[in-house]
Amino acid sequence: MAALILDDANLKKAMRHLAKVDPDFARVLKDVGHPVRREMPIGFGGLMRSIVGQQVSVHAARSIWLRLEASVQPMEPAVFLLQTDEQLRAVGLSGAKVKYGRSLATDIVEGRIDFDSLHTLDDAAAIKMLTQAKGIGPWTAEIYLMFAHGRPDIMPGLDLGLVVAAQHLKKLRTRPSPERLLKIAEQWRPWRSAAALLLWHYRRSMPDWGPKPLKEDIKPAVKTGKK
Repeated sequence: MAALILDDANLKKAMRHLAKVDPDFARVLKDVGHPVRREMPIGFGGLMRSIVGQQVSVHAARSIWLRLEASVQPMEPAVFLLQTDEQLRAVGLSGAKVKYGRSLATDIVEGRIDFDSLHTLDDAAAIKMLTQAKGIGPWTAEIYLMFAHGRPDIMPGLDLGLVVAAQHLKKLRTRPSPERLLKIAEQWRPWRSAAALLLWHYRRSMPDWGPKPLKEDIKPAVKTGKK
């Protein structure tokens, strides 16, 4: 039996499944419509782009990535390793990201991360392989597997946007922990990746929403004496 891939056709199928198993998702789909599937490059380029985007704005990440692409041609690990630290810093990479990029490229060149065999691994084993590299944490690995490889059943429990959206969707008093989010997401199998796309889509449509301030934090209006 062929492995499920979250392509455009299966995204529609997944939305029907989610609406059937979860009335809250059925309501969201009526309110905000279907999400758009996301894609990213497979291999070193996709993971390196994720590293570039860590802890910077989307605009800054795009600018740095375009300069890095122009400097490292083709975007392959062996070519990346030929760059000096000064060249990599010149395109906007921080010192930490230079180290992360070198770690990732070295792990690929030396065979510890093998993209040819990655598709044969289950999600947990694939995440374990990817997170060998410094700078590739569970969230980065999960996002990569979802968007580059179309893995259909991943729920990045550490993603703040998903946590906030799930809190609002389920009308929870507090933000769910990653463990609670994963427990809630059990009913969304085997399409948890599609559920994550829908939650991100829903989050972008939400008004600013958060816990109400405590009474002691609300300052009374200052009387000026003017009528």
